[in-house]
Amino acid sequence: MTLTPGPDGPAPPAPTIRNVAAAAGVSKSLVSLVLQGSPQVSPGKRALVVAAIEALGYRPNAAARSLTQRRTRAVGLLMNDLRNPWFVENLEGLNSTLGEHGLSVLLGDGRLDRREDERLLNTFMDMRVEGLVLVGTMPESDAMREAASRLPTVVVGTRDFDFPLADVAAQDDRHGIALAVGHLIDLGHRRIGHLSGTVGGVQELRRQSYLEVMTEAGLATMITIEPTDMTEDGGYHAALRMLEGSVRPTAIVAANDVVCLGALGAAQELGLRVPQDLSLTGYDNTYLAKLRHLSLTSVDISGRDVGAHAAEMLLARIELPTRPATEYLALPTLAVRSSTGPPPAAPPAPTAPAGDHINIGRTGR
Repeated sequence: MTLTPGPDGPAPPAPTIRNVAAAAGVSKSLVSLVLQGSPQVSPGKRALVVAAIEALGYRPNAAARSLTQRRTRAVGLLMNDLRNPWFVENLEGLNSTLGEHGLSVLLGDGRLDRREDERLLNTFMDMRVEGLVLVGTMPESDAMREAASRLPTVVVGTRDFDFPLADVAAQDDRHGIALAVGHLIDLGHRRIGHLSGTVGGVQELRRQSYLEVMTEAGLATMITIEPTDMTEDGGYHAALRMLEGSVRPTAIVAANDVVCLGALGAAQELGLRVPQDLSLTGYDNTYLAKLRHLSLTSVDISGRDVGAHAAEMLLARIELPTRPATEYLALPTLAVRSSTGPPPAAPPAPTAPAGDHINIGRTGR
């Protein structure tokens, strides 16, 4: 049987399950059993149905199949800002692993807008997704708690939420910042500043780690913190405030690679050479840090691997929704590139008294 039209004829209608049943000489219900992979169908009948499907080019209707099987084969993913390159790498790991198990990802980007987050979460539940992935720092809401109570849920890249049966896949942020600050101290830096995020527990952990490492190294009087909104522009302005202060640091640890790019722009505007006059470290080790003309030293938190691990956790949660919640923390490493080096021979200025130049704001990914 062929349904191919002539060159000038209209496209034929898409074949239906009835067409498949007629071509195979079986009932429509038997075709349905074959499509569901039922073991109740004999090998001979199955072969007839498969041959008819291939000959007709039949493709099952996904919506109808989900109603019949009570499965949508879809996962809802809500993140706070797709513009952050770490989230894109994380999504690659999630999507790849879920795809291997026949699950598709429905992506929503709330960008910290609570009303948009709630609308997307309600849409996910209306669509009967099989699981929920929450990526990055977001304001917790009633809709989020409701969704997490009804759907298998995994939280990625943050530990801000306390949902009883939600698994967490994140990174050891204290260790990550300690690597960056320790690297700069080993190079001989003492005046090390930190451009800190303004929202969420992840940035609070990084800020606390910076304070602890500096204090333990006897550098409490050198502590300088400027808050930033985690954007390139925010990093630029925060770095300007820090570098134009009375005591200029010789090194800066940025909250992420995007903020580090802003700091690089500020240094260039002020005529500072990187790393001869100022060393810079990013965080996340995204593709931005790896660009040859930037070559940023950055903390690698394996975004793709964290995403893949989160997907495995979600699959296990879908299989057994009531199992105890688990937490996975990736151990960061430091990718050293050309944005860090020894401090300049002559220090910029005497150290100010402790606390005189500390500007600490609220501390997100």
